[in-house]
Formats: sequence, C-alpha cells, structure tokens
Amino acid sequence: MAGFDSPYYATSKPLKPTTTSSISSKKGTLFSLAFILCLCSLSYLLGLWQHGGSPTTGAASSKIISLPCIQNANTTTTSSSRTTSETLDFSTHHVAHSDDDESLLPLVKIYPSCNVKYSEYTPCEDQRRSLKFKRDRLIYRERHCPEKQELLKCRVPAPYGYKNPFPWPKSRDLGWFANVPHKELTVEKAGQNWIRYEGKRFRFPGGGTMFPHGADAYIDDIGKLINLKDGSIRTAIDTGCGVASWGAYLLSRNILTMSFAPRDTHEAQVQFALERGVPAMLGVLASKRLPYPSRAFDMAHCSRCLIPWGQYDGVYLIEVDRLLRAGGYWILSGPPIRWRKYWQGWQRTKEELRDEQTHIERVARSLGWKKLVEKDDISIWQKPINNFNCKLNRKFNRNPPFCLPQDPDKAWYTNLETCLTHLPEVSDDQETAGGKLAKWPERLNAIPPRIRKGTVNGITADIFQQDSEIWKRRLSYYKTVNNQLGQHGRYRNILDMSAYLGGFAAALIDDPVWVMNVVPVEAQVNTLGVIYERGLIGTYQSWCEAMSTYPRTYDVIHAASVFSLYQDRCEMEDILLEMDRILRPEGSVIFRDDVVILVKVKKITDGLNWDSQVVDHEDGPLSREKLLFAVKLHWTAPASDATGSGSTTS
Repeated sequence: MAGFDSPYYATSKPLKPTTTSSISSKKGTLFSLAFILCLCSLSYLLGLWQHGGSPTTGAASSKIISLPCIQNANTTTTSSSRTTSETLDFSTHHVAHSDDDESLLPLVKIYPSCNVKYSEYTPCEDQRRSLKFKRDRLIYRERHCPEKQELLKCRVPAPYGYKNPFPWPKSRDLGWFANVPHKELTVEKAGQNWIRYEGKRFRFPGGGTMFPHGADAYIDDIGKLINLKDGSIRTAIDTGCGVASWGAYLLSRNILTMSFAPRDTHEAQVQFALERGVPAMLGVLASKRLPYPSRAFDMAHCSRCLIPWGQYDGVYLIEVDRLLRAGGYWILSGPPIRWRKYWQGWQRTKEELRDEQTHIERVARSLGWKKLVEKDDISIWQKPINNFNCKLNRKFNRNPPFCLPQDPDKAWYTNLETCLTHLPEVSDDQETAGGKLAKWPERLNAIPPRIRKGTVNGITADIFQQDSEIWKRRLSYYKTVNNQLGQHGRYRNILDMSAYLGGFAAALIDDPVWVMNVVPVEAQVNTLGVIYERGLIGTYQSWCEAMSTYPRTYDVIHAASVFSLYQDRCEMEDILLEMDRILRPEGSVIFRDDVVILVKVKKITDGLNWDSQVVDHEDGPLSREKLLFAVKLHWTAPASDATGSGSTTS
C-alpha cells in the first residue's frame, strides 16, 4: 500500500521472548561423586552380563514375540560371520493411506498466469455468459456461475503498472489509473462529478447524479429530515450505488453502507468503489432475493438507481421491506421525485412520471409504510415498527398478502415473491418487532435481539460474550505474527470467509478497516442476522462458487475452518484460486484449521507463488488447530505481452 515501504513476509517469524534461567551450582561432596560412579559401573556390568548370557529361568519368565518386517527386495545378505548382516533399509513399509493420493506426492502443482484479458474477470457475472439468459427484468445480470469444466485453473493477473491503493482516508478521494484503466465514466458522468482523470490518477470529487455538488452536502440535507447522528441508524444499503460516494461519506458519520450495483454499461463502477476502500458488491434487483438476511438495514437508499419500483406488483419494494428493520427508512431521490421540475431534463412526459410516482406511493401504502416527507429532490418513507396495525387493516385490503410460513433470512438463489414478510410477533402496538436495538456504538457488544430471544439455534448470551473475548485475544496474537495488521492504514478491505458471530470484525472495530462478514450457506447455523444486529455488514456465500466481486478486492482474507467445512463439498484448489483472484498483490491471508488440512492448503499456495508459513495456535503447540499465514507476491501482467503468457514479479 502506498506509503508503506517495509513488506510483510509470512516466513519472517516473530521474535520469541528469550528466557533466562539461573542454575545455582553447588559443590558436591566426595561421597556423592563416589556413589554416582559406583551406580554407573554397576549399570555397565549388568548390561555386559545380560548381553553375554541368558536370563535366569524362573516362575516369572517373560515371553518375547518377534513381529516379522516386510522384506526389502534390495536387501543384501552375507553369511561370512555368525550373525546375518543386512544393509540399512530406509524405505517406508507402513504407510498411512490417504483418500487423496496427490497429497503424498512431493511435487507442487504450479498454477500459471491467466491471459491478461481475464484481469477483470468476474466468473459469476461474466458478460459473455450473461447473454445466454433472459433480458426481461435484468435476469441476465444476475449470478450465472460457470460449470465445473469451465473453471479457470490459472492465476488472474493484475494489469501492468498496478500499484497498491492509497491508504485510507486518502483512497476515498484518489485512485491509480493503472489499477482500473477505464476512462468511460470520466466522460459519461463529467457533469455529475463522479470521477475525474488527472494524469496517472483518478480523483473522486464525491458527486452523484442527484448530488453533483457532493455527497456530503446531500447527506446533510437528509440529516435535516431524519436523525443521522444519534446512533440509531448504523447499517444502510445503497441500491445502484455508482462509485459509492454516498456510502463513502456516510462512514464519517459512523454509518456503514452495503453498496451494490450490477456489472453493466457503467464500466467498473463497483470496482472503483472497492479501490476507494468503500464496501461494495456486484448485485442487481431482478428475480432473486438480495443475499442479506431480513431486518438487516436501518436505512435503504436509491438515488436515480433506475429500478422500476412500481412495476411487477411492487416486488422490488417488497424486497426492500424484507431487508429493512422495523422502523427503518427508505430514501428515494431522482425520477419520479420532483417530476414537475425535471421532466424535460429526464426526457420523459409529465403523465408518465406522474403515473410512476402514483404506483410507488400505492405500493408503499400497501406495505404499511408512512411517508414522512418530500422536500426538494428527496422523499422518505418509514416502515412500521410492527405488523400490529397492518394486520387490522388487512381485513379490508389484502394486497399484497402475507407470505406463507417460511424462513425470511433465506436469501441464496431464493426467488422474489409478491408477498409481505411477517415481522416477529409483538404483544402491543408500541413494541418493536424483533426487539429494539441499542444505539451505536453500544450496539456492537450488546446482546443481539436474535440471541436474546433465543431464535438462533444453540447460541446463548454467554456463548456470544465468550466469542467476543476469544477474538480479541486471537487478533492480538495475529498482530504479533503479522505486525503490519497493527499498522494504521496498511490494510483497508478485509474479508472474513466464515464469520460466525462477527467476533473477528468486532475486534477490529478501532482500526481503519471494514470487514465483509460472510456466513457460508453450508454453515450449520445461520448467524448473518446476528452480525447485522451488531452494526456490522456481510453477505451469504457458497465458497463452491465465485464471489460477486472484482479481482483484487481485499487486502486481507481470514479463513477460519473454511476448508474443514468444505471437505467433500468442492475442490480445495478452486477455493484457493478464487481467493487468489480476489486478493490484492501483497495482500495477506490467515488460515485457521486442522494441521492436516493446512499442510494440503500450503502445498497449493506454494503453487500459487504465495509466501507462507505454518504457525502454532495461540494456545500453544499442543493444539491440532494451527495457523497458516500467507502473502500473495506482487506480480502483474507483462508490459509488452498482450497474451498475458508471462508476468512481472517484484
């Protein structure tokens, strides 16, 4: 990362504290020395007697059983003396059998560089593959992952000239052109202050389509309408985020935003967001639920995001309703809001825009939302704190109907439905469904309502608190092995591949980083709702597939027991190749797993040209669980070879 000259090497062991022990020497007496000498002499004579004669036969005689060894074909025998003399046999005869014969081979499989055309490859949002799917409702822009036989078995290269991004907070405003070599948005959005090209760098002025004068001023306008300062709003989602300036400037207000947009004609918009050090993912509202649990966000936002909110029976607003907490806010700016002023600039008729707003208002009312305000370019609605009154109103209007009993947190390839997700039951109309959340920052360590109410199988308040303490201790240990984890600004974007209760991210809360907390869909317990109730963010993911993000997204990847979870589910090499794709050059990886698994992992990472070392568990060498610290070396596509068959390494 810019500004840090000392690279971190995984094989540089931390200095162990030296201990000195003072041994007090005492003068022995002549009698004690003589006694020891006698004992040694007696032992020696006894040994000679045993080898020269036979043991005395008696009632307690023992029987010695000799087990034959496997005869080595290369053994030579001579009979020139009384005993048979054999050459020493160093061959192995008693071998532990393994289901994976390759794990016994000493050779390391070397993974070549992919063609440079794959430098921005997103396997599950591949633009060529997407053309096979329906364009209706933008289904072709959803996740469509490659079949097993289509998976790349090579390392995705960084573009030539790639540099580590600027450290946060400088990265919010500046990025290297070589890292994302696209100028399209500088032309297309020139009048909206999204992004500017300045020599070898991009500058992000903080503008947007509906806030050309800057996201800061726009957020201040929102703050005049709802309270953004008291800690009641902590998590937000930005649909159709552009280069994520709204989320970038909310960070200074302690509001953490999940920004998403599809991979579309706005070239590299999400990639720019990630280069800036802002949380973002590839995603689209189409036919599937977004990969987040119900009641995850305090606030949802759309600024000219071009989502047809009033169409398809309001299915997209129904999905926003699922994602919003009880009492959460939905903010809309851009078409059709204030259409009387902008209709000509939007090149649409007054009638069309009026009808669009009428449909949105109708869907919002059917969800029980209250319109708080429409001022200038901004409209804000609020979701009710429970379904108490909504159920009473359903006697007269049942559209949309309540969903049949289902898991509202299930959101991995789950179809959208035109039914209203039930909020948890309440005893009266003043109670907040699901439980009232503490304000930030108390929210981080308060017992989450899902745990407090016993709705997360097997997770108690004691387990939650113990987990938080465990991860504080583990992070402290990590920083003794990789001291750059403690350097301000060295790392920014962090991925936790199996986050459980979000303890790792919580332990990092005082560092200038953000963590994408992944709960694998194969995990025994779905804890992503708990993570959001702590004021953190994350997503569902199966690591048998690629993540919805660009190459070189993360500075650090944390993988605790990931490969134990995916044993017999998918190939270890494919997961590690995906990790290599989304890890930045000179990025770090921390694996925690059984030692046998880590030996196999290390063999593959050696083939990926990572620098790595197995380290003892923080509790000491007797634990079977070990740590593997690894660093991806800095290498790029070559300057002159357009085919990408070579690479440059530093």
